[in-house]
Amino acid sequence: MSYSVTHLTSAHPRYDTRIFIKECCSLAKKYRVNLIVADGLGDETKERVSIYDVGIDRGRLGRILKTTKKVLAKAIELDSDIYHLHDPELIPIGLKLKKLGKKVIFDAHEDLPKQVMAKHYLNNLTKKILSFTIAKAEIFALKRFDAVVGATPIIRDKFLDHKIKSVDVNNFPILDELIAIEPSFTTPTICYIGLLYETRGIREIVQSIEGLDVKLIIAGKFFDSSFETEIRALKGWEKVDFRDFVDREGVKNILQESIAGLVTLHPTPSYIEAYPVKMFEYMSAGIGVIASDFPLYRDFVEESRCGVCVNPLDSGAIAKAIASMMNNLEGTRAMGLRAKEMIETKYNWGVEEQKLFALYEEVLHV
Repeated sequence: MSYSVTHLTSAHPRYDTRIFIKECCSLAKKYRVNLIVADGLGDETKERVSIYDVGIDRGRLGRILKTTKKVLAKAIELDSDIYHLHDPELIPIGLKLKKLGKKVIFDAHEDLPKQVMAKHYLNNLTKKILSFTIAKAEIFALKRFDAVVGATPIIRDKFLDHKIKSVDVNNFPILDELIAIEPSFTTPTICYIGLLYETRGIREIVQSIEGLDVKLIIAGKFFDSSFETEIRALKGWEKVDFRDFVDREGVKNILQESIAGLVTLHPTPSYIEAYPVKMFEYMSAGIGVIASDFPLYRDFVEESRCGVCVNPLDSGAIAKAIASMMNNLEGTRAMGLRAKEMIETKYNWGVEEQKLFALYEEVLHV
């Protein structure tokens, strides 16, 4: 029997790396897989995954009040054996699907109550009340689901502590994509690839290269025009090769040119306990890593001896780490080789894929 699986998202792009490229494409090896999205780009079939678009509604309130209803209607129409939800606003849909006798999994990409505590536009009392309320509601609802997939062991353990069936399926890289890269290690070039928010450490990164003879490739998109203006005015920006948003081929080209990648995110609750996907992509490509000195990051860096951890708020410490790698290219190359070995043997999507398969088989046959 070929089981039918439907993934649902009201907020993520249809080709989201975790949802589509990893989970849906992997599950399509064994099941009939659908993906419901809300981006206004229409229906299509790609990589054996049937994508259904319910249309786009502007604003968060529009998503919550209108999009979720359309997502639920399409989910019921598809009549699948398992529904796999990817956004907190879809949890009520999961409860309705459970009442219809369906198997439901929630994918916890992040720790939602801790995310609320990081919202700078809320005062402390409001954040505490909202975070507490969301935490209680989340546990109440997810106890009624069949399983929770956590994006990290920390998220998994949070739900296990509440007697909720949970497994961690980590965002480790797909081996075939970046493992073949062989960086040249001939020029003092470093890179940052990712979103360009203040909390991603962009200011400190650009400040760190002011006194260094180095090229910094930045690939990503600014979402705050005033922040972009501020960063472009920094002295270090003259040494930046800004490439805006790049596709996967562009990512490969940047990693090929670089000796090290930066992932010096600020110590916000949502970053401290979440795996930075870019760190594993840097490791997969075989370049050195300069990462925030968080316990979760430090464990990986120290285990593989693939780089150095620094205070992400200290541009001087970042500069020192960059200079150390530039002044010892052979040592940095050795870091990259050790990183690549760890990715090939332990931290790759092939390992995580098997966890996902095992969970689905268990949920289907309970």
